[in-house]
Amino acid sequence: MMRNRRPIATNMTYTLIILNGLVFLAEQSNADRLISLFALWPISGPAADVPDFHLWQLVTYSLLHANSMHLIFNMIGLYMFGRDVERTIGVIYMGILYLSSVVAGGIVQLIVTAVTAQIYPTLGASAGVFGLLTSYAVLFPKRRVLLLFPPIPMPAWLFATGYAVLELLLGVSGSEGGVAHFAHLGGVFGALALMFHWSKISRRRQFD
Repeated sequence: MMRNRRPIATNMTYTLIILNGLVFLAEQSNADRLISLFALWPISGPAADVPDFHLWQLVTYSLLHANSMHLIFNMIGLYMFGRDVERTIGVIYMGILYLSSVVAGGIVQLIVTAVTAQIYPTLGASAGVFGLLTSYAVLFPKRRVLLLFPPIPMPAWLFATGYAVLELLLGVSGSEGGVAHFAHLGGVFGALALMFHWSKISRRRQFD
């Protein structure tokens, strides 16, 4: 695993929080236009009466939020897990990790909407936050994380695993409509794949 030898400032974490906040403020005056252009829309035929899919939406959807509570909960997660992940792997790697989780979440969501023929926009930073949560659990598996509801402390690895299983069950059952559970899982798998790749590179360098 690629780790910094000493802690650094959490510039990327705070930059992402500020950027999400600024975009949310912009949404208040022009939400329809922003969602039409920058939310993640399914890849559909030209006859479909929905906004077009554009490649940039695989990134920009993560900056849009449905409401203030959606934004607040995502930013709390970004703050909780992003700081320690960034201090450990560095600004650049944390940015790559977050972006990879967002893109992976978007790709998985596109596949799911194509298979299920569902047509709705996906938005929110949750895939990136789930990627950071997963990375946090990999880096600090025994560190205690406190649930909000109910307030029960548990090891980070158990917290992340339990959340992933819950997302899978909710996604498969379809019991919580309007929530992109598979995008969240895509963020988890994207982070795991990247962390595994970095770990392999690190091990190779140790034996060079």
